[in-house]
Amino acid sequence: MTTHVTSQMAPIPFIDVASQRARLGARIDRAVTSVLDSCRFINGPEVAILEEQLAAFAGAKHAITCASGTDALAMILMSWGIGPGDAVFCPAFTFCATAEVVPWVGATPVFVDVKADTFNMDAESLERAIGIAKAAGLTPKVVIPVDLFGQAADYDAILPVAAAHGLKVLDDAAQGFGAQWRGKRTGSIGDAAATSFFPAKPLGCYGDGGAVFTNDDSLVPILKSVREHGQGVDKYENVRIGMTARLDTIQAAVLIEKLDIFPDEIAARDTIAARYNTLLADVAIVPTVAEGATSTWAQYTIRLAPGRRDALAEALRKEGVPTAVYYRIPMHKQPAYARFPADRLPVSEALCAEVISLPMHAYLDAATQDRIVAAVRRALAA
Repeated sequence: MTTHVTSQMAPIPFIDVASQRARLGARIDRAVTSVLDSCRFINGPEVAILEEQLAAFAGAKHAITCASGTDALAMILMSWGIGPGDAVFCPAFTFCATAEVVPWVGATPVFVDVKADTFNMDAESLERAIGIAKAAGLTPKVVIPVDLFGQAADYDAILPVAAAHGLKVLDDAAQGFGAQWRGKRTGSIGDAAATSFFPAKPLGCYGDGGAVFTNDDSLVPILKSVREHGQGVDKYENVRIGMTARLDTIQAAVLIEKLDIFPDEIAARDTIAARYNTLLADVAIVPTVAEGATSTWAQYTIRLAPGRRDALAEALRKEGVPTAVYYRIPMHKQPAYARFPADRLPVSEALCAEVISLPMHAYLDAATQDRIVAAVRRALAA
């Protein structure tokens, strides 16, 4: 690497949606214009087309689109009838949406630790959390593994625990849609799955969006009812409490075009992550992908010794290299969630003091990677 970096060089985007926009520009314009011309902005034909394509891609029988990944999680819990007295197990090292939906339905989130190498749910900690929930008088009902930063969770370990305790498995694939575990894509694992199409996600739309996946035929009409105000025969018959969670037709049109190039983008992200790992492994703890798993690399996250992260972020900022921290506070330490049950969760707490994410997207060329790596190495050598 011979790139000479100065503070005057142009800032690097953390996630470059503009390059993808340039690649797909004309196709996206035609797709959006078609919706504008039809004026079918809600439940237009593109929504059904997208749902069929998403299900086929994931290897699931059904895909039901919705307005956000958070709504997708909530729709599933509502459709399963989860409520007061029920325990729902969530990793402590995740974005708040994973646990946020649990109190929405009156249930109790119980927090679980993660593994230090993959950042994903630790099945042994899940076993302990189930015991804590029962001791608190709660009924264990659902576990929500998160495919964090793009990597599929360890379902070989989690599914048997869930089966032994009668738990439904809700895969939170908001960051990991498109990843695989033992050859199965996220969305086809467990009882149901939820994903997000927020613009920064590996498969993102031009606003908020999400989807639910399931192989359970009986769940589909309930999910669709919940999605539209709990409607029965039509929107003026309300047979259950629901919500407004439809995906706009324009967003569906955008996603149809993006899904077409998604496999190519996943491959590009994987190549970039492998190169990062090679160039940074001697100066930081680089991310690990478990045997049998793949990642969509929603984030590329390294670990540093405690106390070094903020100095690295500031040094990189001065060189036009953005960083982000996912996450500074584990869920069981968040003010809004501290009242909920949790065992000791030392790995989640340690990671929150050590992790920092570098720019990652499918259009990160080798020269830009070299610039980022050189800046990281300089800062950590100081």
